[in-house]
Amino acid sequence: MKNAVVTGGGSGIGRAIADRLRADGYNVATLDLNPSDTQNAFIANVTDRAAVDEALAGIRSQLGPISILVNAAGLDSFRRFSDTTFEQWQRVIDVNLNGTFHCIQAVLPDMVEAGWGRIVNISSSSTHSGQPFMAPYVAAKSAVNGLTKSLALEYGPMGITVNAVPPGFIDTPMLRKAEGRGFLGDTDKQIEQTPVRRMGKPEDIAAACAFFISEEASYITGQILGVNGGRNT
Repeated sequence: MKNAVVTGGGSGIGRAIADRLRADGYNVATLDLNPSDTQNAFIANVTDRAAVDEALAGIRSQLGPISILVNAAGLDSFRRFSDTTFEQWQRVIDVNLNGTFHCIQAVLPDMVEAGWGRIVNISSSSTHSGQPFMAPYVAAKSAVNGLTKSLALEYGPMGITVNAVPPGFIDTPMLRKAEGRGFLGDTDKQIEQTPVRRMGKPEDIAAACAFFISEEASYITGQILGVNGGRNT
């Protein structure tokens, strides 16, 4: 059995991914800021490299080397760009981009040694279209897409694939919180603008991740697979 780590695996999209990978027969551990009642759940802030390394050491002691990583930990931000302080900008960049950096760099030695690995980064459909009042988030997730493509070229010869899944309008606690604060506009109108005429589910993102991780996807790397109901093609 291969061992997988899902960051942000305590809720929303990350939890759905972790549940799907468990159902597919992988050993799964999660990293999240908040405690979880699931097995092999570790508390760690992905912006803190020492905390990431400590959590991964605990995972390795329980499960063994890590061969699958899904970076789903994320932080949104809604604020006019001119009102955004550098500290606010940096916090969003730290979670969405630097956290991805720390986690990938920390697990790569296991994958390189095994000659096999799967990395899936959760980015955002806003990297295609932009999004007002979310400049730090869009910038960070766009950088994640670029990082994905670069690492795919660098580590493909070592048996490691790196792909990204940018979710569209997905029904998550993060989205509902933003909706409650009035940042998403009319949800029904958003659904009307989606060709498949519904909101996405976290399980839709999990299915895409499961495919990228499977052996059937061994010839696919450096790809950005949008799961957005057809809104961004």
